[in-house]
Amino acid sequence: MALAVIGPGLMVMLADTDAGSVVTAAQSGARWGFRLIGLQVLLIPVLYLIVELTARLGLVTGKGHARLIREHFGRWWALLAVAALLLSATGAMVTELAGMVGAGSLAGLSPPAVLAIALPVLTLVVLSGSYRRVELIGVGFGLFELAFFVAAAHAHPDPARMVASLWARPPLGHVGYRTLVAANVGAVLMPWMIFYEQAAVVAKGLDRRCLRVVRLDIAIGAVLTQAVMIAIMVAAAAAAAAARPGVSHGAWQTVGQISAALTPALGAAGGRLAFALGIAGAALVAAIVVALASAWALGELLDAPRSLAQGVGRAPVFYGTYLVMLAVAAALVLVSPSLIRISIDAEVVNAVLLPVVLGFLLVLAWRELPPGARPRRIGWSALFAVGVGVALMGALATWTSLGP
Repeated sequence: MALAVIGPGLMVMLADTDAGSVVTAAQSGARWGFRLIGLQVLLIPVLYLIVELTARLGLVTGKGHARLIREHFGRWWALLAVAALLLSATGAMVTELAGMVGAGSLAGLSPPAVLAIALPVLTLVVLSGSYRRVELIGVGFGLFELAFFVAAAHAHPDPARMVASLWARPPLGHVGYRTLVAANVGAVLMPWMIFYEQAAVVAKGLDRRCLRVVRLDIAIGAVLTQAVMIAIMVAAAAAAAAARPGVSHGAWQTVGQISAALTPALGAAGGRLAFALGIAGAALVAAIVVALASAWALGELLDAPRSLAQGVGRAPVFYGTYLVMLAVAAALVLVSPSLIRISIDAEVVNAVLLPVVLGFLLVLAWRELPPGARPRRIGWSALFAVGVGVALMGALATWTSLGP
């Protein structure tokens, strides 16, 4: 039974380390060495608590997140929440497809050629007619992220330098550092994760009897996704330390440039292959999750059919949302000048939107969960602390984006 339950948490966590997160982690390691690794470790329990509460809400109510918001707060508040989701999801989809384009460029493929391959693949996955099949394919794509551990090992980081950096005073007065702190928070905690996780446990037919296995699923995923982020930072930091003086890591504008920067530390063949496989797998699983989260949420808002087993003819809003999101993101990728800038900006937007999304989640959990299904007192205290911390990160992101 456990194997049949495991899946939604692992898939959403693998999607969490998406193409934008990869770029953000690489840029963080290149510009600030190992200083932001501690933040990644601190975010593991934060990530677990939020996704676990989301899954718990879906298991107990049997309803998706957007539907619960509509029932408790009304259609206009639900519209606001779904609009925030679509804003976050659109930015994420652009970075996913751009990540695929970047990975393809390492094999000599042009952007139109990569999109001509990726878009049909992503379409066929969702047309497979089964949530379980989509989940297995998505997790399979996501496991290519393990290639980043190979990249980190081949970078041969200096352990003493890593420890020293972890205890160094953070340069919070530097606007670039603040931007990457906010971006890393946004890269770990994304609004679409909440909508996907809750809808996925409902789509899979799970209930509160599955809670223990679902929690294990989420815990494994939370540790894995943050370990991947740390591996990327380590590889980038080691590559930056080995680079010749005068190299500007802030000048990285494409996945190809990041890969080229890692080559001296990782080796031409191994480094390029590991980075290409890792970012392609991350982008593919995240594209599936982001588009499905948006399609489920809009279907719940409009009370329209939204099952993967219903087919295009019976669920036009669901499938239409998925396909339109792919098409719009593909068009934006072809005219976007910099994956790096778009990726970091998208993660900052996530950090700004998170307090709103998390506020809905906490209120819904308090209203919907019966006393026996609620987190224990210490759990509520931790969730409140997480909410305050995320709100502060959102304020930091806003201050950074508006500041000089």
